Amino acid sequence: MASPRNWKAFAWLLTLRGRLVFGLALTWLAIVALVLAMAWYLGQTMLQQSNMAHLSYESSMLADEISQQMDARINALERVASTLSVEDSGAQAEQVLAENDVLLEWFEGLLVADANGVVIADWPILDNRIGLESAGTEFFRMLKGSRKAYVSEPFVGPVSQYPMVIVGIPRLDEDKHFVGYVGGIVSLKTSGLFSRLARMQPSPGNYVAVMTASGKLLYHPRRQKIMDDVPPPADNPWLNQALDGWQGQAVGSLIDGEHGLQSYGQVWSAGWVVGRFLTMEEAQTPLAGYIQTLWWAWLLLAILMMPLLWWILGRMLRPLRQLECQIGEVGLGRRSKVTLMTSMCELRDVSLTFNRVEDERQLLLTSLQEREAFLDSVLNATPQGMFVANFDGDITYMNPALLDMLGISATMPMSAWLQQVHADDRQGAIDMWRHSLKTHRDFIRQLRFVRADDETLWLDVHARVVMVSRDEQSLGMVGVVKDITARREQEALQRWEAEHDPLTGLLNRRGFERRLEEAFAEYQKTSTPSALLLFDLDHFKPINDEGGHALGDEMLRRIAQVVAWEVRRSDHVARQGGDEFGVLLPSCTLNQASTIADSLRKAVSEISVTHQGKEYTVTLSIGVTAFDEDDHTIQQAMARADAASYEAKGEGRNALIVRMPGKPDMEALFD
Repeated sequence: MASPRNWKAFAWLLTLRGRLVFGLALTWLAIVALVLAMAWYLGQTMLQQSNMAHLSYESSMLADEISQQMDARINALERVASTLSVEDSGAQAEQVLAENDVLLEWFEGLLVADANGVVIADWPILDNRIGLESAGTEFFRMLKGSRKAYVSEPFVGPVSQYPMVIVGIPRLDEDKHFVGYVGGIVSLKTSGLFSRLARMQPSPGNYVAVMTASGKLLYHPRRQKIMDDVPPPADNPWLNQALDGWQGQAVGSLIDGEHGLQSYGQVWSAGWVVGRFLTMEEAQTPLAGYIQTLWWAWLLLAILMMPLLWWILGRMLRPLRQLECQIGEVGLGRRSKVTLMTSMCELRDVSLTFNRVEDERQLLLTSLQEREAFLDSVLNATPQGMFVANFDGDITYMNPALLDMLGISATMPMSAWLQQVHADDRQGAIDMWRHSLKTHRDFIRQLRFVRADDETLWLDVHARVVMVSRDEQSLGMVGVVKDITARREQEALQRWEAEHDPLTGLLNRRGFERRLEEAFAEYQKTSTPSALLLFDLDHFKPINDEGGHALGDEMLRRIAQVVAWEVRRSDHVARQGGDEFGVLLPSCTLNQASTIADSLRKAVSEISVTHQGKEYTVTLSIGVTAFDEDDHTIQQAMARADAASYEAKGEGRNALIVRMPGKPDMEALFD
């Protein structure tokens, strides 16, 4: 949190003068931001059009330049091919190539192949090149089929490991029959074909790429991308249209996946595509710098203007400051009314209105003091706990009877004694209090209050909103508090006795059936399974007959303790009368209920009482069932469990039977 010293630095924002200066500054900045946003939008459009024209020019220029270089190489090879005759042997062809040694400025090597695509001469002479066959290549088939100059697909040179292409010129006899070709090997790295492109890379987002019509990269500023495939049509449809012969410009995804501008030109003689690319970030860099410069310039101008605005507004608001001082003096009793000398008609009207209101306030204050004295006397004398709250809901007064009841002092803040309201009742009481203040309805609530001596009181609180009849405005609330602790304790005891067996402390038949109804309603609503156990005690009658009812009652109490211990805390155990017991197992399947029932059977069989040296034990005959879709009342499930209990008793006692409607007995267990 900021310290008070830090807040003082911003205290000027709380003044009218400061807020006006701050508002004017914000307005200035908003206007500047709007102007700059419009300039950015219009600048983007103009810059994009300018960049598009520039990219189109450069892509066409580069495509023409590469076309000229390729045409020069093709023309040179055509001249070499024209000097060769059909009858020339390999040695004669090699001599012709040697005479054109100057072409090695453009080519890594020259070669001549016969009509079958077998290399018969090369220059410079390299091992293993003579005799190479190219008849099976796409390059040879294109030359032979089209009988026009053709540039091969790129490949990696076996020695230099550089990307290369072969420029081929077909050799034809007098009858225009294909008799072979003359080829020139062009290194894409050292031939100088793309040397100009390497000098046109001002930044990573502003680059040129050359591709074959088949989609292989011949040149890219990132060397590792050369010989890679271009992105698929789904990623860059414009590039793939260019590979099909389209020339033009577009905005979209580039080769590297970035969004930007792109323009394409065709090198028709080689079947290549020249792409000129500019990312949006790179294209907008000049405009962003210009906008940023304008922003800082206008921001500096706004900062320089603030002292001048501060001084001007201070001069204009001086009468308002005088009015503030005089109103403060009236409040302190140093003057009776405001006398403001100013030419501002609004301030004159305010001063006249204030004087009239002050006169009325003095009359009302005198009347109010008389009423407060009378009310204090009444509240202090009454033995009933009473309080008064303002229209914000804060309790401003408690009479002595209420303070004594709660065990608090009159100086204790409301936030402190409010924490003594029981945690389970506090939030509900606060919500109801706020609702009463908002709707002007009575606040009626019973809640628990924990005194400082840890005594818990039940309080009945009844508060009524005090309204001004003339304009229906709330003045606050007046309330009465009664201590109903004794009454609540008596009611709680009566409720407990109504649903519990006094001998064992377990639920009685009434309490058990109420919980069965609740579980059955939950089952019908959400299909939550619940199981029911009904059992009575085997061999219990001899205990009563021979040991008396006191011994029987002791056995019943011990059984109740063991059963309550064995089941889950969420389960409900009941003594329905005599030696009949029931257990409700909410959220429990039949398999789980069978396991619990068997554990009860075993645990009860270990209980014993002794009378005159004789030990008495009992066993359980248990009927187990669960709620079913065919059940319409809890009586159907209870009848089913009761019948299963009698069946268990009929089969020899100390057993449990699981039964569901319309199904045979699922389980019968015996000790």
